[in-house]
Amino acid sequence: MNKSGDRTRSESVSLRREPANRPRAWLFHVFSCDAPKAPLAAACDLDDVDEVTIGRGKPGAATELDGGRRRLRLSFPDQWISTRHARIERTVGGFWVTDEGSKNGLLLNGVRTNGALLVDGDWIEAGHTLLRYRQGALPPPRQPRASTSSGAVALSTVLPTLEEQSRNLEEIARSTVSVILRGETGTGKEVLAHAVHQLSGRPGELIAVNCGALPATLLESELFGYRKGAFSNAVEDRLGLVRAADRGTLFLDEIGDLPPSSQAALLRVLQEREVTPLGGTRPVKVDLRVVCATHRDLEAQVALGAFRADLYARLSGHTFAIPPLRERREDLGLLTAALLRRIAPDQDVRFEPEAVRVFCRYAWPLNVRELEKCLASAVVLARGGAIGVEQLSTTIGDFAAIGGPVAIGVPHSIAVPQSIGPPSTDPDPPKPRRVERREQLMAALQVHRGNVSAVARALGKARSQVQRWLHNYDLDPEQYRDR
Repeated sequence: MNKSGDRTRSESVSLRREPANRPRAWLFHVFSCDAPKAPLAAACDLDDVDEVTIGRGKPGAATELDGGRRRLRLSFPDQWISTRHARIERTVGGFWVTDEGSKNGLLLNGVRTNGALLVDGDWIEAGHTLLRYRQGALPPPRQPRASTSSGAVALSTVLPTLEEQSRNLEEIARSTVSVILRGETGTGKEVLAHAVHQLSGRPGELIAVNCGALPATLLESELFGYRKGAFSNAVEDRLGLVRAADRGTLFLDEIGDLPPSSQAALLRVLQEREVTPLGGTRPVKVDLRVVCATHRDLEAQVALGAFRADLYARLSGHTFAIPPLRERREDLGLLTAALLRRIAPDQDVRFEPEAVRVFCRYAWPLNVRELEKCLASAVVLARGGAIGVEQLSTTIGDFAAIGGPVAIGVPHSIAVPQSIGPPSTDPDPPKPRRVERREQLMAALQVHRGNVSAVARALGKARSQVQRWLHNYDLDPEQYRDR
């Protein structure tokens, strides 16, 4: 790990040659309940690490070689963490996490544990610090992000794959290539549009147009402007939004809602780089950079004839898909910190661990916009104290109440063979039940040809639970796949 201030970044040092198909493992520092605005340790690459120790100390990370083993120590200034709190050790099938006799215990997916085999998506809670274990993520870019502009901050993430895509968008932003931002409602498409405009360095303004909010009868006059007398209410010349964006950026939000007639008019503007106001006779040249946003599948709309293929070709220079918040939970702490610095810049904000567990379980259907509103109200309702479940919005509070015990994911309830690591403290099912479960898994693997996700859906279980069963019963999905 390289250390730079309070932020750490993984190294790309290989000590041994591993199988090429081995899934890559990562450990993310997601949340610090007592210091949610503080910098995070981001992503720790475990690809060449044999052992990780977690303990209290000055924030940062350090690696060392000991008898050919590579050790990584993660330290957090968390008063609830013991000096030597937990250990994560490479073993057969991945990594095993162990409580090192900590005073406040170790929680895995919200449930206390002495030790367990980690699977993709597990949440590790040491004191008031929350970490997440992931497998299969691609390695991050080799060079650190150089830009310190607020535009780059808007593109920041701890996820390696999304980080690579964000870097590509930064490069595109500095060109004249048109951009389509795709994502669900509330994912931050307009924020990214402003970031693209800022990074472009264009001297003009960013002009935003909500194509779904303007009536079709007014859309063209608003976009292209009009001359005095063009229609009954045209009592003066109107520049229009396209010309207002000259030498700047035209942001067309919800471009998929643009009526067919306006699509044809917009296509001409983009092709000719000129606009003719309603009632006008001479076109006016414009220097435009176009950024679009949509929650729709424009390719599907083109196939159905609902969106012009030639216009789509003009707009789709570069497409950036913003994942919903439920698919980037590792960024919850990063996004919370950025939002809190704006919402409560001078306040000392803290969270109760139970509230953070709810944050990590909740699906956030309205994405970052919902997170921002939830934080704004919670800060006020906390009245200077720690934010608990009761300070969260009604929707999230009801979700926590319906969900019963505030645990994240599926508890580790399946014992692992002694040869893999310390025995589980949870009871193993009786032998007849074990035989029945193994046969059920074998049958499901046969039917679904080794597809673990399909097996999990068929059994009505979480994929992580099925992975543990496969490991426990020594079943290899590869043996059931077509050769």
